[in-house]
Amino acid sequence: MKGLPLFVCSQLLFILLTSAALDTITRDKPIRDGDTIVSAGGVYELGFFSPGNSKNRYVGIWYKKLLPTTAVWVANRNIPLNDTSGMLTLKPNGTLVLVNSSNASIWSSNSSRSLKNPKARILDSGNLVVSDRNDRDAEINLVWQSFDYPGNTLLPGMKLGRNLVTGMDWYISSWKSTDDPAPGEYVDFLDSHGYPQLVVLKNSSIVYNVGPWNGIAFSGSPNSKPNIYYTFEFVINQQEIYYKYEIKNASLPTRVVIDADGVVEHLTWIERSQSWFLYLTAQFGNCDRFALCGPYASCNINNSPPCDCLRGFEPRYPNQWYAADWSSGCIRRTSLACNQDDFLKLTGIKMPDSRHSWYNQSMDLEGCKKLCLADCNCTAYSNLDVRNGGSGCLLWFGELIDIRELSHNEQDLFVRVAASELDSDRKRRRKRSTLIAVISAVLATFILSVLAWFSFQRRKRRTGSEVSNEEMELPLFDLVAVTSATNNFSSANVIGEGGFGPVYKGILPNGQEIAVKRLSKYSGQGVQELKNEIVLISKLQHRNLVKLLGCCLEGEERMLIYEFMPNTSLDYFIFDPSRNPSLPWKNRFEIAMGISRGLLYLHQDSRLRIIHRDLKTSNILLDSGMNAKISDFGLAKILGGDQVEGKTKRVIGTYGYMSPEYAVDGKYSVKSDVFSIGVIILEIVSGRRNRRFRHLEHHHNLLGHAWLLWNEGKALELMDECLEESFSESQVLRCIQVGLLCVQKLPEDRPTMASVVFWLGNEDLVLPQPKQPGFYVERNSMESTESADEGCLSNNVSLTVLEPR
Repeated sequence: MKGLPLFVCSQLLFILLTSAALDTITRDKPIRDGDTIVSAGGVYELGFFSPGNSKNRYVGIWYKKLLPTTAVWVANRNIPLNDTSGMLTLKPNGTLVLVNSSNASIWSSNSSRSLKNPKARILDSGNLVVSDRNDRDAEINLVWQSFDYPGNTLLPGMKLGRNLVTGMDWYISSWKSTDDPAPGEYVDFLDSHGYPQLVVLKNSSIVYNVGPWNGIAFSGSPNSKPNIYYTFEFVINQQEIYYKYEIKNASLPTRVVIDADGVVEHLTWIERSQSWFLYLTAQFGNCDRFALCGPYASCNINNSPPCDCLRGFEPRYPNQWYAADWSSGCIRRTSLACNQDDFLKLTGIKMPDSRHSWYNQSMDLEGCKKLCLADCNCTAYSNLDVRNGGSGCLLWFGELIDIRELSHNEQDLFVRVAASELDSDRKRRRKRSTLIAVISAVLATFILSVLAWFSFQRRKRRTGSEVSNEEMELPLFDLVAVTSATNNFSSANVIGEGGFGPVYKGILPNGQEIAVKRLSKYSGQGVQELKNEIVLISKLQHRNLVKLLGCCLEGEERMLIYEFMPNTSLDYFIFDPSRNPSLPWKNRFEIAMGISRGLLYLHQDSRLRIIHRDLKTSNILLDSGMNAKISDFGLAKILGGDQVEGKTKRVIGTYGYMSPEYAVDGKYSVKSDVFSIGVIILEIVSGRRNRRFRHLEHHHNLLGHAWLLWNEGKALELMDECLEESFSESQVLRCIQVGLLCVQKLPEDRPTMASVVFWLGNEDLVLPQPKQPGFYVERNSMESTESADEGCLSNNVSLTVLEPR
């Protein structure tokens, strides 16, 4: 402070001392009930509180600015105070002590060493640390911290794991109830037996296992890969083993909580709604129950029953197995012969329970295989780390349990089986290939010989054969029942028409309402599209996807039976001036969120990676609660393995919703669908069709108009006028910005659906600025629609344009 006036120096010193006092407990400044200290940035507060409806008093840490009070740490979990006479003091040796009205200690910290001039300070991370007042870096030179003793909450920077030097375990444990923070039945911790894995215990028994770490994420985690919001770290060395996460935007409140029922939830705070948003939950299906299917079996949530033996294995007790008791699992069909065995490769699965495993971080996969083969007790092996082509070795010993199918997992498992099992598989495949080749040759000869005479019959044969019962996995409806349900396909029952054909409303004898999609013989789509829709949607289950109940394939009839959507489609409301006032902003925003969640499921969370290719407002159906359901999967494509895009010479879709790279070059990817949903979001906000948009001052379409308004700072002018009484300005602006980010010209500039869902749900994030959209110049005022369509094509790509219903 050299050179500053004495008055200024004294003022600065007063501010510094006052600031320090606000977040610090010292020997001569204890905390009494009613007093609090607040972290320097005003993020966290420490004091006395009563959880839920309880009247007991506890010392805890909570978010300063969020209501209702959300406690993230409690000191005296087991011994509450029954009045307001409690006091938290700091002893001369640096020990924090909580005393009651009788001055009896009911809780204290256990500092690792004594201090001469101690202080306890609450940090903006939510950590309460005890250190020497002379230490400039309290977080490094601390003797005690609350982060070492979590409650039911894991904050960014907290560790789950074990200190191998001191033997301290870091774990979170559930509260008994919302009124009682005492440790409940459930514990979430990093089990260090064998190769470490995250597990949830109920009274010391495992109920959920997230699997071992594979270098990127835990193999059974639903979505814990690094992204633009969070980073995840797993450390294993001679001093400690731990897992932790960090948030890149420190201003976004976030926490991981294990609730009283043992469910682990990742929550983020939404400023708009003043509530916690469930970003991710660990347990979300039957297959997450630990060892549900027993040894040597795999669980698939989309199958019924969910459990199935691994190849080369059979149910241990068939009677129990077929009675839905899978706990005994499976046994080998053929006994092992030790070093003469072979290994079965499994992909797209969660790794087995690793408590009985051994690992080496430097060994390669071939060395790992040799090591496993040489040990007769080794039952499986895998790479330890899947990054950069794979490295390290992980061996399993004993029975393999808690395997489930997870298509997004990149780690391969090699299971030990008798060599004869793989030999028989190879023989069966060779026989099957030979048989297929012979049959194909005979069929090809037959078809070629009669092609000139029976071309029409050949088409009908293909119609009947292209949809097999195995592919459908769906109930078959009787033609008589469907005819009766639709009043003999009465024109009065027609509720829509698309490229596939008419859609009828029907009522089954049990009173259930259905929608019947009937293939027209004049349809621009055909059997391939029908087959595609059956095969795809029968394997998909999500609240924002329309549910396919079954199909009818009798004679020449080809029909799909869906759940009935009483509020028809989105375009029915938002583009009709007489109806769009009945869809206020709250509904529109929830519809946008619902479509986004459904598309995220198709792109990332389903067992298939699916590109819809015809996402538009007429394919968004609305149920009785105005919840959005994505429909019409006839044009959808599956991307397999590591495939990120596909290409076709037959471009099929709806002009105005197709991305530039798809319409011009026939290239499709998840970013093609992102473009389509960007168009839909802008149409939801504006109540105007992209393709039919007109403006007196320019010839841009809706995308170009939105782009111009955004750059001029007039984005709110895009909003549908009927929303003026119900809209949220911040939500509308965020939707416009997200919509423009989705329709950017280059696919690599567009966000993923995971980002879209997260951006729409979190208002306090700073989003990137959108770049120029694709196809934002619609046409000159004198040009026809047809010339505009043709002008979008090149490279000999053929285009089939499907008009909205």
